Amino acid sequence: MVPDDTPSTDDTPSDDGIASVDAPATDTSEPASNDFLAPGDDAPAELVDVLVYGLVGGIAGSVLSFVPFATVLGGAVAGYLCGGRPADALKTGTVAGVVMTLPFAAVVAFLLFFLGIAGAPAEFGIVALLVVGLAATYTLGSGIVGGYLGHYLRGRL
Repeated sequence: MVPDDTPSTDDTPSDDGIASVDAPATDTSEPASNDFLAPGDDAPAELVDVLVYGLVGGIAGSVLSFVPFATVLGGAVAGYLCGGRPADALKTGTVAGVVMTLPFAAVVAFLLFFLGIAGAPAEFGIVALLVVGLAATYTLGSGIVGGYLGHYLRGRL
């Protein structure tokens, strides 16, 4: 005898001795989204939000500059506050990274100006510009990474 593979709708045991249970009905009227994000978090952020929260994250990263990986923390603050989509978090982290780079670049430019007046060799200026470029790349990159991590944490916390 071939077992019957058709699903039964009652809770009576079938021929093989296992009771069948109806599966709960699922509502498919809403689009699927991440259960961890608040309603509206998957909507794109406005440009004003990206700039404001990027500025806040950049200031937070600059204030916390004595803490290791403060640039990541500043980007994370910006990405967490902004919400929106992951691309918005990357933009906000970029703004935070630029804001965190500005004080460093201003101090180095100020020092190079006074060293130039004092008669420092040109090679020193070239090396200093290389150092500023590497530091700006590190700060900007870690701000972007922090923005993404902040967005991820917003979805989990």
